[in-house]
Amino acid sequence: MRVFLRVIDEGGFAAAARALDMSPAAVTRLVADLEDHLGTRLLHRTTRKQSLTEAGEAYVDRVRMILQDLEEADAMVSSQTHELSGVLRILAPPVLATHILAPLLAGFRQAYPSIALDVEVATHRDPPIEDFDVTLLGADMAFDGNVVARKVSATEAILVASPAYLARRGAPSSPQDLVNHDCMRFTPSGLRSRPWRLFRSDDETRVAEIDVKPVLWANHTDTLMRAAMDGMGITATTVELAAPHLFTGALVRVLSPWIANRYTLYAALPSRKFLPQRTRVFVDYLTEQTRLNIANALTACEGGC
Repeated sequence: MRVFLRVIDEGGFAAAARALDMSPAAVTRLVADLEDHLGTRLLHRTTRKQSLTEAGEAYVDRVRMILQDLEEADAMVSSQTHELSGVLRILAPPVLATHILAPLLAGFRQAYPSIALDVEVATHRDPPIEDFDVTLLGADMAFDGNVVARKVSATEAILVASPAYLARRGAPSSPQDLVNHDCMRFTPSGLRSRPWRLFRSDDETRVAEIDVKPVLWANHTDTLMRAAMDGMGITATTVELAAPHLFTGALVRVLSPWIANRYTLYAALPSRKFLPQRTRVFVDYLTEQTRLNIANALTACEGGC
């Protein structure tokens, strides 16, 4: 199969033979043996060139994937016999760097002291995933990106406010009550005119779209959460970010079980080809610790969530 692919990639038997350091006769014989085994012709042969038959076109893509998987499996097994070392380059937007990545760096370093970490914190509309070993992506339910990524965790955006605000304005009892409250919303650019869409976490078919007039727009989660703690109004934030403040009483959840969105954290990778073992262990560690933190957050705010 490898010889057959090399004939395709090199454009002929002679070129493949040179690339493989084999005789042209040996290359020709191996491809013929493959065709005999399959019981079909893979290549049209002329004195000037070769071209794939219909069967060959169907076969070549599958063969390429099979051989790639074999190479990955071999490399993965062999890499486990070597010391985990080298530099791991990570890209993360600010909110994920602060609340997800930073808290686990010391623990990862302690577990894998020979791996150096190179972290870049930046916001990109189209992150250069191919330039980094791991890129953290937070995506809502509408995400449909064409990237190679592993799901790390899932969470919900709940509505919160400070006790002082609720004492002053009262707590909303239905999503429609938000029209009469001071609301603060996270917004990507260009989406400020959209209604605030809420749905029940226990029944996604129950949806409410509220035309609120926010007193604060921000594309920065920490700004919204701080403003909420200072009594400015009601905002939405993820469970794990709100949990410490719910636990201390600085924030209170409102309108449970209504939520503003569901979010998924992905670890995007430059390709599906063989990953260095340092990348694999980091993604495993990230997944384990993040899911544990979310579970702890749910426990910490139990009753408030």
